[in-house]
Order: sequence, then structure tokens, then C-alpha cells
Amino acid sequence: MKLAIVGGGSTYTPELISGFTRLREQLPIDEIALVDTDAHRLELVSGISRRMLARAGHPARLVATTDLVTGVSDADAVLIQLRVGGQDARERDETWPHEAGCIGQETTGPGGLAKALRTVPLVLSIADAVRAHAKPDAWIVDFTNPVGIVTRALLEAGHRAVGLCNVAIGFQRRFAANLGVDPDEVQLGHVGLNHLTWERSVQVAGVDRLPGLLEQQLGELAAEVELPEALLAQLGVVPSYYLRYYYAHDEVLHEQLHNASRAAEVRAIEQELLQIYADQSVDEKPAILEHRGGAFYSEAAIQVLAMMQGTDAVPRVVNLRNDGRLPFLPDDHVIEVPARFRGDRFDAEPVEALPDDIRGLVSAVAGYERLALDAAVHGGRDRVLRAMRAHPLVLQHDRAEKLTDLLLAAGAPFLDWA
Repeated sequence: MKLAIVGGGSTYTPELISGFTRLREQLPIDEIALVDTDAHRLELVSGISRRMLARAGHPARLVATTDLVTGVSDADAVLIQLRVGGQDARERDETWPHEAGCIGQETTGPGGLAKALRTVPLVLSIADAVRAHAKPDAWIVDFTNPVGIVTRALLEAGHRAVGLCNVAIGFQRRFAANLGVDPDEVQLGHVGLNHLTWERSVQVAGVDRLPGLLEQQLGELAAEVELPEALLAQLGVVPSYYLRYYYAHDEVLHEQLHNASRAAEVRAIEQELLQIYADQSVDEKPAILEHRGGAFYSEAAIQVLAMMQGTDAVPRVVNLRNDGRLPFLPDDHVIEVPARFRGDRFDAEPVEALPDDIRGLVSAVAGYERLALDAAVHGGRDRVLRAMRAHPLVLQHDRAEKLTDLLLAAGAPFLDWA
């Protein structure tokens, strides 16, 4: 199997390599192609990646290239992990919305829209190269945020694609540790849209353990997602951390206004990681990589790739077409739920009806996502404004007008039509 990783110069990549060495029986790989436009980062990341493979005795050949066609040619699967504009663009997304009284975040709200606008066109162009040069049945695994919008863009363009996020596997690992069981014994009732999800059940051997966890560990669970205990108790579910931007918007905004941005923190971590990667004696994943984010990213990616190879039959949480699972959404919308790989496609597991409050929020964000994708594909200030106004964290027209102007000013270098 040849795996191409577009964005292979990411400091995340050694986390993937570590997973490939640890789980080689689950996912045999013959060749890994790291593709990145940043030749310097690519050199450092590919260097430590080769040393990690050698240390583990992994037989895969690793190729590093700045040429997309070379990297994806004859690939069985292509994993896309991009951040267009790097941490500088991310920092802007996390700060300019403050001028209009909104949170700044790179995957949701106004900042998430900005990221979608500059990301979708590039990912679609990469996907076209995959279609032309990878194997005919190659899959694209998208780990590029905003995953739901990007995955729907790929599917609408006719690509074989699935979206991946590490939120669900993180919950699975933590619940398993709390219950003292192996992670694969835990099946989550994970439902929603990317970065807008709730854990509705925690099944172990056919028994839902979530009610007991909420009763016995309510404080711990609430603290982990930084939300009030009373909220979790009333909902009877565990929201993902990203629901904090909705359920505690003003509190989060206050924190953002008085603390350094996450982009600034990540930039410092990345600089330290790249220095470590440059050390020719380093041949294992640095401990500081855990602070970079993306916990269990390699495990999630390997599980999905193994599903495609027919070596993993357990339901895994992915982003895929709705196709009636959430009947209040269009079939072509992308949802995030457990799914199995059957034949040559991902098939979502059945989903129980959502309560009104959760269904309402999912519907509102889904409406925004559809408008955001339209703006990302076709451009134009009017489309951006419509998407901005539709987001539940914006809504007010005057605020949406100001945010649209701020977005276009900050994002103009990345928008061909601006």
C-alpha cells in the first residue's frame, strides 16, 4: 500500500509515523510519500520520519517531495492535512472577530468561515490531481478543517472521500480509561456535525454506561469539556469541547480577550519541534508533540485506512453523507457519526432521533455550512455575507456586515476573487 500525505511537512506527521510503526500489523504500508510546498519543513519532518521508521524496523520506503503529482501518483490512499496560511492566518482568524464581539476560532464562527474560504479551493485542486494520478480506486481521507465543509466539497465534486476528526477517538479513549476496559470495547453514540457533536451513549458489551458515568463522574466530565455540571445533567449527554463556543460564548470571548491566542502557543511549540526534528540523533516522537494537539490522530487515521483495506470491521466515527440518518437534513449534507465500511463505501450506523434543542442547533449550523461552501466554491462578498449572517454565533445583520469586511480584509491574499 502506498499512502500519500499532503501537508506532510506538518509537525503532526511524526505522530502518524509513530502510529504506523506501532500498528504495522493492522495497516501494512510499503511506501509513504510526504508532500509539502515548504521544502525546509519537509526536509526536517521527513528526516525524523525516516529515522523513526528505521528505529522500529519498519520496511516502508519514505519519499519526500514538493511536487504534488509525484507524491500522489499510484497512491492507494491520500491523507490531506493542510492549514492554508499557516499559524499566521490562524492567529488572524482567532483575533479579528473580536472587533465585532464574536469569538475567534479557526474552525467555527467567523474564523471558521475564513478558513473554509481559503481551504476549499486548494483541497479541490489537490483532489483533482489525486483523481488524475492516484490509483483509480484511491480514497481521500480529509483531516483538514473545517472537516465537514471540506468533505462535503470533495463529495459534491465526485471524489471518493471521507472526513476524519480526533474528537470521537479522544472521548473513546477517555471513557475506556474511566471504565477500565480496552478502547475497542467502547462504542460511542456520537452524533452531530464536525466540531458540533454530542456523546449520547457509551456502549460496553451492549450496556450503555453513560448514565452511570454522568451520575458518578459528572464534575470530572463537565470540567473536561469546560461546561457547567448542570448543563450536562440536564442534557443527559456529553457535548464536545467545541460546544463551549455556543453554550458559553461570552465566557470564552472574555478568556480570549485576556489571554494569548492558541495560534501563538502552537507557533512556539512548532518552532521547538522543528529544532528537535533537525537533531540527527532524534529517532522517536518527542514528548512535546502531545502539546501540539491532535491526540490519537494516528490511531484514528490508521483505523479508517484499515477499514478500507478490509482489516477493521468495527464502526468508526467519520464524516460522510447523511443519506437519511438525520432526516431533518438534506441527504447530501455531511454528518459525523459511527460508520462501517461495506463493499466500497462508508455506511453510517442508525441514529436515534435527536431532542429538539440539539436538532435545532444542528439544523442552524448545517444551514450555515451549506452557504459557506457556496461562498468557498463561487466567491463573492454577497455569498460570504449570507453565510456569515446565518451562523448562530453571528445572526445580526450589522455584525455580519462588519465581520464580512474584516474577513475580506484579512483573507484577501488567499482569495482569488477578493
